Amino acid sequence: MLDIKWIRENEAAFDAALAKRGAEPMAATLLALDDTRRAVIQKLQDMQSRRNSASKEIGAAMAQKNPELAEKLKAEMAELKETMPATEQQEREAVAALDDALSRLPNIPLDDVPVGKDEHDNVVKRTVGEKPRWNHSAREHFEIGEALGYMDFERASKLSGARFTVLTGPLARLERALGQFMIDMHTGEHGYTEVSSPLMVRDEAMYGTGQLPKFAEDLFRTTDGRWLIPTAEVTLTNLVSAETLEQEKLPLRFTALTPSFRSEAGSAGRDTRGMLRQHQFWKCELVSITDQESSIAEHERMTECAENVLKRLGLHFRTMTLCTGDMGFGARKTYDIEVWLPGQDAYREISSCSVCGDFQGRRMNARYRVKDEKALKFVHTLNGSGVAVGRCLIAVMENYLNEDGSISIPDALLPYMGGLTKLERAA
Repeated sequence: MLDIKWIRENEAAFDAALAKRGAEPMAATLLALDDTRRAVIQKLQDMQSRRNSASKEIGAAMAQKNPELAEKLKAEMAELKETMPATEQQEREAVAALDDALSRLPNIPLDDVPVGKDEHDNVVKRTVGEKPRWNHSAREHFEIGEALGYMDFERASKLSGARFTVLTGPLARLERALGQFMIDMHTGEHGYTEVSSPLMVRDEAMYGTGQLPKFAEDLFRTTDGRWLIPTAEVTLTNLVSAETLEQEKLPLRFTALTPSFRSEAGSAGRDTRGMLRQHQFWKCELVSITDQESSIAEHERMTECAENVLKRLGLHFRTMTLCTGDMGFGARKTYDIEVWLPGQDAYREISSCSVCGDFQGRRMNARYRVKDEKALKFVHTLNGSGVAVGRCLIAVMENYLNEDGSISIPDALLPYMGGLTKLERAA
């Protein structure tokens, strides 16, 4: 959530930042809502002040044996008592109206984010590794998996409908190995603390990280009103909601290997074949909680941690700086890591690492205390995939495909595969 005080002091800059994101100017509307809020708050404060002073005046009038004045003041007190609840309701409504408007606005991009409309305006930051060179033809992951006999979309559809996959045997083990490899790497080498957290959360948690109220259609909801997490960013970031942290204990770095659940609203016709875009998928999530001075450097560090997964697996990828029109709702700056998929002859996103500034900290009311300073500050938050397990499985299948249709196991995964060095067709 954005700071209305900052918007008031930077009206033109705020509307210019929204324009970079392709949004309409909102400063005048927000300031009008804030004026209404401030006016009703002032009115209520005046009424409360008058009630307090009138109470004292009644006592003084009675001490002076002036019953006429005392009765007049009592009548005024009665009128205040009768009218104040309506004013208090006006205050609640004015605060809610402003908060609702602010909660639907995207974050402000950093100055160095390229301005653009969509993915075509993203900028390559770096390219790592080389595309595989074979004598045989590339194939897409679903062709490889079905030919091996370990990937079954028909049975998945029978169980759950479209956008689900059943993996069996060594391919299921390979997926599990990838997740284990990632979580071990981030905890053992990158200094993240592993967290096992709930997969269902309350409204407040979704609001805190920005999924609600604007993106409810992208989520799955249970019959008792909880939400299935679309990413462990929700739970890991909200670990510090409504808390005050000590600056010297920052940054906090969390990681979790969890399923994620997404409705894929608006994705009709996109990536319908295979397991690129699923309703349920595994992801290794990275979250950092920092102070305002450290968040930019932490963004570079987090992105490097995610890149290291692909480097260790020997996968070719490029890292993109997203333009203003392609960034997520809560981000100030985002790097997308795109892995090369030979079967598609294309780069596809496998990780998205974002710095959010204090946008989520405000929504969660998560603050930190600077030593020897009285005022508290909102924490800065960052999140990224380290990386999406299903897409990494696709990348390994397509990049390590052999001419006979088997899949070689990357060296980094061998300790997790129980002696398997290759995935071959089921007997």
